[in-house]
Amino acid sequence: MLSRRAAMRTALAGAAGVLAGAAGARQIPHWLGWDRPPVAGGYAAAADVLDAVHHPGVTVRYYVETTEQLVAFTFDDGPAPHWTPMVLDALDAADVPATFFMVGSRLERNADLVRGRMDRHGIGNHSWAHDDLATLDLNGVLRSLGRTDDEIRRQFGRRVTLLRPPFGHLGGSTLLAADRMGYDVVLWSKAMRELKFRDDPMGQARDIVDSVRPGSIILAHDEGDGRRLVTVRGLAVMFEGLRRRGFRMVTVPQLIEAGRNPVRQAY
Repeated sequence: MLSRRAAMRTALAGAAGVLAGAAGARQIPHWLGWDRPPVAGGYAAAADVLDAVHHPGVTVRYYVETTEQLVAFTFDDGPAPHWTPMVLDALDAADVPATFFMVGSRLERNADLVRGRMDRHGIGNHSWAHDDLATLDLNGVLRSLGRTDDEIRRQFGRRVTLLRPPFGHLGGSTLLAADRMGYDVVLWSKAMRELKFRDDPMGQARDIVDSVRPGSIILAHDEGDGRRLVTVRGLAVMFEGLRRRGFRMVTVPQLIEAGRNPVRQAY
C-alpha cells in the first residue's frame, strides 16, 4: 500500500508527465516560476536593494593584467587533514607563498593544521560549508560569508578582502554580498586537471609550467579525494619549472597590487 506522501509524489509525477506531453517540457519552468527568479535574491539578484549597495561595482578577476613574470597559486576547500599539511610543507620547502580560500566550518574543525603556518600566505573566504552561493538569496549569502569571515578573524586576526565562490558559481546575490563586505571576487585562469593526469603527476606539472602567463591565477585544492596527490606530488616541479622560466610566485593580494602599480621598464 502506498503512503499518502508516496501517492502524492506519484500523482505529481504523473501530472508533470501529462503537462509535458501536452504543452512541451519547455513550458514547465515558466509555469512553476523557475524562469522568473526574484530580482533582489538568488542567482539573478540586481542592485535594486539600495541599502545593500556600498560601491558602484565589484571587481571580479580571472587573472591580473601585468607584464611582470608573476603567478599566484591558490588552494580551495581546506583546511583538511588529508592534503593541507602536505601542501604547506611543499610551499615551505620551496619558499613559495600562496593563497588559501578556506571553508569556514573546516577551519573551525581543523585550525590546528594551519595555526602558526599562514603568516606569509594569503587567506580568502570560500563560504561556511562550501555552499553554492549562486542558489542563495542575499541574506543566505551574507550568513555564509559572514560566519566564515568571523572564523578567519578569530583564528588569524586578519581582515578578509577576497572571495572565491564555490564551484566558481557567481550569482547576483553573491556580488551584492561581496560589495557589502568589501570583497574582491577571485576566480582563476588555469586549473589543475588532475583526472586527465591521474597517473602522470609530472604531466600535470608540465601542463602548468608550460601554460602559465604573467598574471595567471592557478586553481588547486587542499581538500578532497586521492586525485589531489597528482597536484601535491608535482608542486616542487611546478615551482622549479616556473622559476626557470623567470616567474616569481606571489599571493593573490600581491598580484593585485602589482597590477595596480606596474613596474616601469628602464630603456
